Amino acid sequence: MCEDSSPRKLLSLLGDEHVQAILSVTSERPMSANELSDTCGISLPTVYRRLEELVEHNLLSEQNRIAPDGNHYKKYEAAVEQIGVRLYQGKFEVDIGDEPATDAPERFNRLWDDIRGDDS
Repeated sequence: MCEDSSPRKLLSLLGDEHVQAILSVTSERPMSANELSDTCGISLPTVYRRLEELVEHNLLSEQNRIAPDGNHYKKYEAAVEQIGVRLYQGKFEVDIGDEPATDAPERFNRLWDDIRGDDS
């Protein structure tokens, strides 16, 4: 996540229907801006604005590709698997993770293993 990714900015970004659509389809497979525009029914300028924000906040990764005609383009892929929001001591916290969500006992076991120094 970028340094200036305040919870307010992230929540606002994640609340955008176009951002949700882009993250949803790019979690299934990488897509170009044109593919995203066609698949999501979003204008290309809007897709590019959202892509810029998502990459800036490390929610999307981008890879350069070369087309058969030699032109370059980018494919985008969701860089997160889970997004958590927590209200703690009067402040919102947004946790962006690339690990699948786990249940409470599994999180406790992982924490306990970390405290003990187990690597298994």
